Amino acid sequence: MKSSRFAAIAAAALVCPGLVLVGSPASANPAAGAPGAHNAITDVPGIQVGQVQSDTAPYLTGTSVVYMPQMSVASVDQRGGAPATKETDLLSPLNSNPGVNAIQLGGSSMYGLSATNGIIRWLEDRGEGVRVGAGGVAPIVPAADIFDLGRGGDPKARTSAEWGYLAAQATSDGPVRQGGVGGGTGARGGGLRGGVGTASVHLGDGIYVGAMVIVNPAGSPVDPADCTLYGVKFGIGNEFAGYKAPKKQECNPPSTAAQQPANTTIAVVATNAPLEKAAAQRMSGNAHDGMARAISPIHTLGDGDTVFAVSTGKGEALQINDPADTRQLNAIFNAGASTLARAIAKAVLSSESIGNTTSYCDRYPSACKGMKQLKQWRTQGNAPDVTPETFAQATQALAQTPVPAQAGADNGKPKPKPKAAPASNTTQQESQNGMVLASDNTGGPTLSTGVTTGLLAAGILGVGLLGMHLRGRRRGQASDQLA
Repeated sequence: MKSSRFAAIAAAALVCPGLVLVGSPASANPAAGAPGAHNAITDVPGIQVGQVQSDTAPYLTGTSVVYMPQMSVASVDQRGGAPATKETDLLSPLNSNPGVNAIQLGGSSMYGLSATNGIIRWLEDRGEGVRVGAGGVAPIVPAADIFDLGRGGDPKARTSAEWGYLAAQATSDGPVRQGGVGGGTGARGGGLRGGVGTASVHLGDGIYVGAMVIVNPAGSPVDPADCTLYGVKFGIGNEFAGYKAPKKQECNPPSTAAQQPANTTIAVVATNAPLEKAAAQRMSGNAHDGMARAISPIHTLGDGDTVFAVSTGKGEALQINDPADTRQLNAIFNAGASTLARAIAKAVLSSESIGNTTSYCDRYPSACKGMKQLKQWRTQGNAPDVTPETFAQATQALAQTPVPAQAGADNGKPKPKPKAAPASNTTQQESQNGMVLASDNTGGPTLSTGVTTGLLAAGILGVGLLGMHLRGRRRGQASDQLA
C-alpha cells in the first residue's frame, strides 16, 4: 500500500526547520527530517553528479550534469523571462517521453547548450536512452544554462560538446563540490559571486529529497536589512553552524539596480519516491517557492529561472489526482522547496572571490568566520578542470564513428573500424573557439579537415568552370568558321 510506505513522509512534513523529531526505522538512514550523508542531491538513490570547469584565461565557465543510471521520470517548470533551455517540451505530462537519462545545468548561456551533445554521445556509447530501431538509442538530456558570458572570461570562450562529455565522465554518487565550480564557475548575483549549491533531507522510510542549484540571479540572496542570507533560516540542525549576522559596519550590500540584466538561477530537485509525470511537474513548480524564499526579486524578465524535478523511484507512482496520495505529495513538494532554499544559501557561502567579483564571505567576513564546514563544501567531491589535454582526449572520443556497411556487403560482415591515424608532432595552443588549436612544426595553425575539404571542393569546381569556358570558346570559333 502506498499509504503505509510513505507514512513516515507525512510525519516528517510536521518537522520544523532545524529540528529532528521523528525517528527513522532504517538504521542505515539518518533520522527523518535530517540531511542525508552527503547533504547533497546524490543522497537520493539513483542520482549522480559530474562537474567540470575552467577559470584559466580566457575561460570562466563550466558544465554540471545530473545523471540517472536508470531512466527516470522528470518534468520542468520555467518561470524566468529569459531562459536558455533545451528539450523541455519533452517533459510535459501531455507528451509521451517516458523519462530522462541526464539533465545539464551549465554555463555559456545558449552557446553552452551544445555541451549536451557530449553528454548524449557518452550515454549513446553506453547504450543508454530510449530504444529506437534495431539496437539504437536516443538519450534524453534536457538542459538549462545560465548567462555568464563576459563575466570575467572572454565571451567567446564557451563550453562545447567536449565539456559535456568530460562532465559525464566525472559523474559519481559521492559528495558534490560547491561554490564556483561546474556550471556555476562564472555565476554571480546581487553583486556577489554565485555558484553551485546542493542539499538533501531524509523524510523517513528511506525516502529522500535533494536539490542542486546554480545561483546566478538578477536579484539578491542577501537581506538588505541586516545583510544576512535569506536561505540560512531554512537550515536543518547545525547545517549552518557558526554563521552569524554580519557586523553593522560591514553591512553595506551592493545595489542590484546596477547589475547586468541577463541572469538565471537553475536547479534540479529529486526524490526517490515514485511519482507520476504530472506529480513531477507539480514538484518542480512548488520548488520555485524555494527560490523565492532565498532570492529577492526572483523570476524577473531578465532571469531564465528553471527548475527540473526528477523521480528515481520504482513501483506504484504517487498521483496528484489520488486523494490518498495528497498528504505524501505535499510533504515531498514542501521538502523540495525548503531544500532548494538551503542549497541556494550553501552555494553563496561556498563561493570564493575571483577577479573583480567578491564573494559573500569576503564582503561580510564576520558572518562566515566561525563556519568550519566551508572548506569541506568547497573541496569535497570531484570537479576536474578542463585542460588542453583532457579537451583533446574528449575531442578524439567524440570523433564521428563510421557509418556501418550496407547489409550484404562483404558477405554481410561489417567493415572493420578504421584505425586512428598516428598522432602528428603538434603543439597545443589555447584558442577562444575551442579549448585547443593544433599547430604544425612551423608554428602556423594547421587547417582543419572541414577547411581542407572545402578548399579541395572549391578547386575542383574552379577547374570544371574553366573547362566549360574553354569548350564554349571552341564552339564559338567553330561557328565562325562555318559562317
